[in-house]
This record gives sequence, structure tokens and C-alpha cells, in this order.
Amino acid sequence: MKNSYFRYIFLVLATFTFATFSFAQNIKLTGKIKDGNTLEAIPYASIQILETASSGTSSNERGEFTLTLTGGKRKIRVTSVGYEAREVELSTDEEQYEQVFLYAQNAIETVTVKPPKLKYSNKNNPAVELIRQVIAHRDENRLSGQEYVEYNQYEKIILGLSNLSEKFKNRKIFKNYQFLFQQDTANTDVPSYMIPAFMEEKYSKNYYRKNPKTSNQIVIAQKQADFDPKFVDNAGMSNYFKRLYDEVEIYDNNVTILTNQFLSPIANSAPTFYRFYITDTLEVDNEKLVELSFFPRNKNDLLFKGKLLITLDGQYAVKHAYMSTNKEINLNFVRGLDIELAFGKDNKNKYYLNKSSLEIDFALTGKGKGIRGKRVIMLNDYNSGTERPDSVYSMKTLPVSSNQVIATTAKEVDWNTLRPEPLSEGESVVYQNIEGLQNMSSFKRVMDISALLLAGYKQLGPVEVGPVNTFYSYNPVEGLRLRVGGRTTEQLSERFYAEAYGAYGTNDQRWKYFVSGTYALNKKSPYKFPQHYLRVSASYDTKIPGQNLEFIQEDNILLSFKRGENQTYLYNNEYKLDYKAEFEGNFAITSGLKIWKQTPAGVLAYRQLQPDGSTQLIESLNTTELSLGLRWAPKEQFYQGKNYRTPIVNEFPIFNLQYTAGLKGIFNGEYNYHNFSAGAFKRFYLSQLGYADVNLDGTYILGNNVPYPLLTIHRANQTYAYQLASYNLMNFMEFVSDHHASLQVQYYMNGFIFNKVPLLKKLKLREVFSFKGIYGGLRDANNPNLSNGVYDWQRNTDGAISSYTFSEDTPYMEASVGVANIFKILRVDAVRRLTYLDHPNAPTWGVRARIKFDF
Repeated sequence: MKNSYFRYIFLVLATFTFATFSFAQNIKLTGKIKDGNTLEAIPYASIQILETASSGTSSNERGEFTLTLTGGKRKIRVTSVGYEAREVELSTDEEQYEQVFLYAQNAIETVTVKPPKLKYSNKNNPAVELIRQVIAHRDENRLSGQEYVEYNQYEKIILGLSNLSEKFKNRKIFKNYQFLFQQDTANTDVPSYMIPAFMEEKYSKNYYRKNPKTSNQIVIAQKQADFDPKFVDNAGMSNYFKRLYDEVEIYDNNVTILTNQFLSPIANSAPTFYRFYITDTLEVDNEKLVELSFFPRNKNDLLFKGKLLITLDGQYAVKHAYMSTNKEINLNFVRGLDIELAFGKDNKNKYYLNKSSLEIDFALTGKGKGIRGKRVIMLNDYNSGTERPDSVYSMKTLPVSSNQVIATTAKEVDWNTLRPEPLSEGESVVYQNIEGLQNMSSFKRVMDISALLLAGYKQLGPVEVGPVNTFYSYNPVEGLRLRVGGRTTEQLSERFYAEAYGAYGTNDQRWKYFVSGTYALNKKSPYKFPQHYLRVSASYDTKIPGQNLEFIQEDNILLSFKRGENQTYLYNNEYKLDYKAEFEGNFAITSGLKIWKQTPAGVLAYRQLQPDGSTQLIESLNTTELSLGLRWAPKEQFYQGKNYRTPIVNEFPIFNLQYTAGLKGIFNGEYNYHNFSAGAFKRFYLSQLGYADVNLDGTYILGNNVPYPLLTIHRANQTYAYQLASYNLMNFMEFVSDHHASLQVQYYMNGFIFNKVPLLKKLKLREVFSFKGIYGGLRDANNPNLSNGVYDWQRNTDGAISSYTFSEDTPYMEASVGVANIFKILRVDAVRRLTYLDHPNAPTWGVRARIKFDF
């Protein structure tokens, strides 16, 4: 803060609440510290009780504080670096309002003197030496440094619409919803309101063992404000909010919040990215502490600012932490982020985190309406060093999606005895308000319309119709494609789900269809973790070979627009039986039987090479396949929707192994072959340098004279959208192989470079780089150039060969350089194809765009 020695006054606004006890009166003092001249909040000011000199607190990022005075203590001392301290004598009134003016040190009203700017340096800096001591003792003071630990944990998440004006509250549309509005206590400048929309509480018993490293959480009680499951997946919403409001571990090098990693102020490299200052010494609970303030060297990087209270008893532990972010930070939709951590001593005199609070205020702009959420975690009965039987650390019961064990308890739980502190007045009515909301017909209409707009389905009791984005599409084979479909809901059955659609093309004048039935074998929804189901399906529809999409239908209207020649299609007639079982540790087994008839369409034709050099046109190809798949995704996180999952990527890898056998002579199968494929995915977090997503996969197909439609047709993309798993400058059916290995890398720098460029950092743009490569080929027996027993290569409309395999010494490669976070939602890449530029219609460059919502 420039000219801090000559600012005028600070104003401490406080509202005091007193409670009377039998012998002495306790005062709960709350307040907000502001600049008396600018009226801006003053963060991290120190408030100390003078009579004891052993307890106190600090204001948070918004200048707010809470302090309890016991007995006859009536005097506090308020300080902030660069300003004169002020002692305040409090009254004994049950309610009181105080204004406390603080004057800047050496304030001279008529003279302005600018102090010299001192260059910050880590060398010979006592603050840096202190933080290096904290870093050196970090492993000794963290949970993983203890042999055995057990504790009870209470956690609470609450979210709601925030910063709502009086005018907004009094709108006619909210006439029947006035009971939802609560005073927004976080905004005391202008009267405003908030509407709590979600709340969840959980109380659990936790056990940790260092060697072998094992942890177990037994949930004793859990409570959530549920919405109608017809519209909202409550469990999935809970998992997603917990991922956004992740647990904060300051002793880790990086703190994960909002799917991003922030460098901890006590990370190994913290002195490189932070500036540290010793700003105060104080005594709290008879412990001598040093107040250490820290600030990011670059305000746009993913770093914190705040204060640490460090012990001087030789442990160099964190006693208290206040952390927030700068407004300039390259973070989307976040108006404010505040973290408060408090540490206590266990039975072995070691410090442990006994309370953490993470509050995030989301908004599209710096002002106006938003969504504010808060997650509070409190620990008690913390015990270190008590060894328990092995069964306690690895309880063999079925986990839910977050790998937590639900204990058997009584139906009614007295939450008043479980909560370490009571709910606030506003929190205590959330459950009741949301329950009342469900019974209002007007609210049900709003949710029905929202489900149609967001999910694409119209609710009709036990069934829902959709998705609406597939009702109309276009492709050159079918022409105008019209489709209507739907699926059943839990109102019909929780264990059985059916899905079906019908489609018609105006060009080919053919009807297409899909119908499936899924039955859960574990007495719960087949779409919920752990999945265990049987599915039977039958379909007749078009497909582009080599186009494999995830989380989107192939006839989505947005995919109707494609570059280059787009005439290679199949009519697929499939009958499938699928089985899936998920187990503890996120291990899954899948198996299936597939009877598949594929008929070429458009320019696609299957031509059988004959010994005399001629070709025979093959009308259709019949295949019978038996498959077995294994998937292991340790500590996987995802948002579980009603009928789908959206992965929430973390640092843990995902492994896949798949075996498929072609069965000749069974259900008209024409070929024998064995397809072995494996893949691995991992996100590598690189702290301030961003993160990289790495995909490795490979396939080997055993079998001779296997036609190319049954081999690997590599994933191509001819749309103008950037697809992560496809090759964006490869044409459909361009490359075929029976053995290959591939590498795909997406590297997101999160603005590390752009944040250093004066003009670009204001736009909060982010750099993104990618590389994709495939090395593979065809064995002689499966190569149309060398064998007469397989199908000839595919040709385009000009009669030229348009399908190939890879040469022995040249892999297919493409790379891109992109700019992400354009308008906070758009990524645009310049993609360059590096090899096989001589193929017909092979693009050299391309610009591709992708909608991507990131924090």
C-alpha cells in the first residue's frame, strides 16, 4: 500500500453481541475493519485482548473478525502494519456500536514524504530464513508424518445465490418465495440478500496408518438438503461441490482448489514465487508466535496472499493461516476466495489441523449477483500413536463413489450432539426451506424447463423425451435426418432403464432405430457407483468409420458441418449383450457379445481382391465378437448424473486393457482374429507451470487376411471443433493398422507466459500446446498392397486411394499452439500436420475451436 505512513484514518465497524452467564459475562465481539478514508476493507489486521495478552484474532480478507471475551475482560488492541495501534475500552452493554479510529504512524496532514523504494531480496532476509525453517520441518508437522492417527471429523458445505439487491428481492416473480431470502451478512456495505440453495453435513470417524499407508473413513451420519431426484442428481451434485471446495492441506507443495493447483506458501519453491515479511510478534494461548505476511511476486499467477502465524518452540509449525487471492489472478468466475486454517496440539504435543474454512464467491462480473459457497471442516478427539487392528484401517465394505464407508446407524441422529458448533440462524432453516420449495407447483415448472434447456430432456412422468439437440441434423447420406427418442426414469423403476429412438433420413428414405434395456444386479440404479448391470441392445443406424465421440451423440446438430470429403458411411446393424461390474478401488470388469453387420454407404465400398487382379464388390460384412475389458482408475472422481458420468480429472492415472475375439462360424461371423489393446491416462501437475494430460495407447491384432474394417481405423476429425482424443487434421478412414502405439499430450500453461506480458495479462489468456503421434503399420497378410485375401483400400469420389497404413519409419504427427480462456470459455488452436502431407485432400494447417469452461 503506497504512502502507507501518511494515510489518514482506519475505521473499525463492529457489532457486538453479549451473552450473560451466572458469574461472568462472555462477549462475542464481531466486526469489520475499514479504511476511514476510502471505506475499503482492511484485511489481516490484528485484534488482541489486552487483559490476557494470550489470545486474539485477525480480520479476514474482507476485514471481518470474530472474538470472544470471557469474564471481566473489556479492552482490546487493534493494530495494522504502518499504523498507530489503538486500544478500545468496551462497554458492558448487551448491545453496543463502536467506532474506533486508527491514525497512520507519523501522520502529518500538510506534508507528504515518499519513503524510498527498497528492493526486495531473499538474501539476508529474516522472513525468508523463517519460512525456510517452516519448510524444513514440514514433514514433521503434517498428518502423513505420524505413524497412527484417529479423529472425528465434522464437515459442512453450504451454497447459495448471493449479493441480491432489495429491488431483486421485491420482484413480483418472487412474491411466493420471500421465505427463501436471508440477509447477506458477508456484505455489510449495502443491504443485500442471499438464497441458500444447497447444504450438506457429514460426521465421520477417521483412521490413518503410515506403514503400510492406509486410511479409512466411516461415516456416522450424513444429511443433505435434497432436491427432487427427477430433476437433480443430489449425490452427483454433492460430489461435484466437494471437488470444487476441496480440502486444503497447506503442508502439500500445491493446494488443489477449483481443479487448479495453487502453490502453497510453505512449498519448497515458495521463496521463488512469494515475498515474505515479518509483520508482528504476539502471544496466543501462552505461545509465542511470529506473524509472517506473504504476497505473490506476480499478481496474475495462481498464488495466495495472506498471513501465517508461526510457532517459535522449535517445531516451526503453522498455528494459524489466512489466505486469499488477488483480484488480478488468472482465475475465472471467482470474485473472492478466502481460506482460514487453525491448528491445535494433540496428545503428543504435535500440531494438527483442527479447523479449516474455504469460502469462494463465484460471479460472472466483479459486481452483481453471484454464488457463494463455504466448506468448513472441524476435527475433535484427535489421537496420535494408538495402533489399531488391520481391519480398522482397511474395512472391507462397499464404498460409495468417494471411497467412503457408510456405517449402519439409527435413522434419527441428534445433530446437536455431533456438531462442534451450532448452525447459524440462516443455516438452521435451509433444510426446511428447500423441503418447502419442492412442494410449490411454480418451482416444479421452473425445474422442468431447466431440465429441458440444460439436459435436453422433457420430463413426462416415468419417461423423458430427448435429447432435443438430435431432433434435427444433416449428413450427405441421409440428407435431412429427423429423430425422436426418450428413456425411462426412476419413477418407472430404479433398477431397470430403457432407452430408444427412431430416426428417418429424407435422402436414403430409411428408418433407423435403437432400443436398449439395462437391469441392475445390485438393487440400485445401474448408472450409480458401483455399477453392476446387464444390458441388451439392438440398433440399425449410420456411422462414420473412425469417428468415435465421447459425451456427445454422432447426430448432434453441431456436427452436421464438416470439412473435406464426407462420403464414407456405414449402415450398422448391431445386437449386443453387455455386462459390467465395478469393485472397491475403482476396478471394473466388462464383457460383451456383439453380432455386427456393416453395410457400406455413400462412397464407401468393400472390394475383395481376387487372384486374377480383379475385384469383387462385397455387399456386407458379418462379424461376431466376444470381448473382455479391465479398467482401473484409483481414486477416480466424477460427477454422477442420472444416466451418465462426467469425469473430474485428478492426479491419479487410469488404465485400460481390452481383449476382443472375432468368432468365425458363430452367428454368421466371417473372420477369426484376436485384438489386444491397452491404454493409460495421467494428468501431471507442474505447479506454476500448469499441467499436462498424457494419453498412451496401443493395439496388436492377431489374425491373417483380416479386412481393414475389422482392424484399427484411427480416430479422425473433419469437424471444425478441436477434439481432444481425435486427430484433428486426419481424414476419415485415412489410416488403418493392425498394430500401433500412440502418444497424445495436451499441455496447459495456465497463463504462466501471458501473465508476464503487460497487455496480455489483462485479458487473462492462457497458453495451450498439444502433440499427437501414431507409430504403427500392417503385417503383410493384412496389407492390401501385399495380400489378395483382404479388402482393397478405400477410394474417394475421384477414384483415388484414400486409405493407407503407416510406413515403417514415419509416424503420423500433428501439433498445435493455442490460446485458451478467450471470453473465459473459448479455446482456439492453430493445428499443423507434420507428416503424410502428400495424401489426397490432406490439410497442412487448420484452425480449430473448442468450448471449454475452466476456473
